Amino acid sequence: MSGTVRVGTRASALALTQTTTVAESLARLGGVGYELVRVSTTGDVNRASLSQIGGTGVFVAALRDALLENACDVAVHSLKDLPTGDADGLTVAAIPERADIRDALCARDGLKLADLPAGASVGTGSPRRAAQLKAARPDLSVIDIRGNVDTRLARVAGLVEGGPGDLDAVVLAAAGLSRLGRQELITEYLEPSFMLPAPGQGALAVECRSADAGSSPFAEALRRYDHAPTRLAVTAERAVLRRLEAGCTAPIGALATVDGGLLTLEAVVCSPDGSALLRRTQTTRELTVDGAASVGVVLAEELLAGGAAEIAGLAVTS
Repeated sequence: MSGTVRVGTRASALALTQTTTVAESLARLGGVGYELVRVSTTGDVNRASLSQIGGTGVFVAALRDALLENACDVAVHSLKDLPTGDADGLTVAAIPERADIRDALCARDGLKLADLPAGASVGTGSPRRAAQLKAARPDLSVIDIRGNVDTRLARVAGLVEGGPGDLDAVVLAAAGLSRLGRQELITEYLEPSFMLPAPGQGALAVECRSADAGSSPFAEALRRYDHAPTRLAVTAERAVLRRLEAGCTAPIGALATVDGGLLTLEAVVCSPDGSALLRRTQTTRELTVDGAASVGVVLAEELLAGGAAEIAGLAVTS
């Protein structure tokens, strides 16, 4: 990797945008050039719902294979798509500073969630978003949708010229909309007090082969690119998911913040229909990766004690 670093990426517009940002930063820090290596994943080519095609890992498996086969030197993932288990031979070497963690409503006629009429159709591919939407507005019709950001936006009536316009609104990640320059289409940011995001939402993960994470100049660039508060926050969030043995398609939200020497972690477990929600909070002053992981496990145990497995239909072992 002395002259040019090969950066693996999905080929969607959003993935290419965020990967290019990462590649430029790493090239600058490491004093190297870069080239993008486009990789097609199962989640990109199969338009069935995520739960039907395997859920966790459908966007990352092919990228990880490319790394292990030396087709690229690093791979860039949306962290919320990354399975919580370790991948043999690979290391998440950098987690850059997180972008906006919120979900965002993009609705027809500039409407906010409270303004949508009863029976209005809202599209999302996320069971977590669907459950929290149904909990707040059981009168809405929540529609399961797939596709890239622009495809989903085109489903909203009058939002994008030439689209089918068969929905009243969609809910997407604010970070993705901002990265693509589509933030002007957001009609309401859904605050965490209302809708907790997916664990890792708004964050990116830069993965490399474990053998390359040593003392090379590029390894040093990866370490410098890593943002410690973001790594602590997402470690805590993902520890909840891991203990609950749930994937990225489970109706579970989590958000950690680091402020004034205190890490605060909040999580919610929902029934798929939104009829039951269990929301809990834990804190820790042990601002280490191990401390962040530990508070995530503590919070997950509290959720399990409160009936999380039954609420969300989780098959949790002891």
